[in-house]
Amino acid sequence: MILIADSGATKTSWALLTKNNVIEHNTAGFNPYYMSPIVIHKILTEEMDQEISGADVSEIFYYGSGCSTKNNCAVVSKALQEQFPKAKIEVQHDLLAAARALLGRSEGIACILGTGANSCAFDGEKITANVPSLGYMFGDEGSGAYIGRKFLSAFLKKNLADEILDAFDSEFHYSMEDILRSVYNEGNPSTYMASFTHFLAKHEHHDDIREILFSSFIEFFTESVSKYNRYKLIPVSFVGSVAFHFRHILNEAAWQLGISIGRIEQAPMEGLIRYHTETGDFVTE
Repeated sequence: MILIADSGATKTSWALLTKNNVIEHNTAGFNPYYMSPIVIHKILTEEMDQEISGADVSEIFYYGSGCSTKNNCAVVSKALQEQFPKAKIEVQHDLLAAARALLGRSEGIACILGTGANSCAFDGEKITANVPSLGYMFGDEGSGAYIGRKFLSAFLKKNLADEILDAFDSEFHYSMEDILRSVYNEGNPSTYMASFTHFLAKHEHHDDIREILFSSFIEFFTESVSKYNRYKLIPVSFVGSVAFHFRHILNEAAWQLGISIGRIEQAPMEGLIRYHTETGDFVTE
C-alpha cells in the first residue's frame, strides 16, 4: 500500500491506495517553516483516519508547501517516519505535485493558481525551470490574493460600478478601516484577500469584475509563463481553485496571447493517484 499526501497551509489531503480501493481523508495543513516534527506528528496522531494510520504502508509520497529545502523536507520526513516506521518516504515540493498531476510523464508547463501562484517547466521527469512567484507583496500575479488585492483597491477607491459597490456593501458591511486592519494588522493577509474571490465568482460576468480577472491572468502569463522556453509550443496546465473556477476567463486570456491550455484541475490529488498508479509505484492485483 502507498500513501499520497498533498499539503497546503490549511489542509492536507491524504489518499491511501489499497488493493481494492482508495481511502481519502483530510487533516490540518503542515508548514515546516514554522512547525516542528513534534507538532506535525501530534496532528497526525490526533487527526489521521484510523484506517490509514493503522495500515501497513510501504511507501509515502508527500507533496507540501514549504518543502523546497532539505531541512524542511527532513522536518516532515521525520514526523512521517514516526507515524509510519516501515514506510519509505519521499517528500517533495507542491510544485512537483502539480507537474506530476497535470502532465504525468509528458513535457509541459505546470501552474498553480490558488491563494498563491507558482509555475514551472517540466520535462516529464523533473522540474527544469521555475520563475519565482515572490508572494503577494512582489508578485503572485493571477492568484486569489493578487486578484483580491486588485478588487479591494478598486472598491476602496470607488473605481467600480455602483451595482458592484452596493452588492459588496450589502454582503459584507466592511468599512475602509475594517479592511485595512485585516490586511495590515492581522495574520495571513493573503488568505484574507483571496477570500473575496468567492464574491467575484458571483459577479464575474460584470465588466468591472471580468476586467480585474482577465487582466490578472494576462499578467500571470506575461510575468511567469512567457519566461519559459517554447511556452507557445507546449501545453500550459493549471491546478488550483482560482484557475478552475475562472477557467473560461483564463482560457480567453491564454487565447489572446497565443498560449495553448492543457488540463485545468481544481486539486492535484486525482492526478497524483493516476500518476503513481500508472508509473508503477502501485500495482493493483
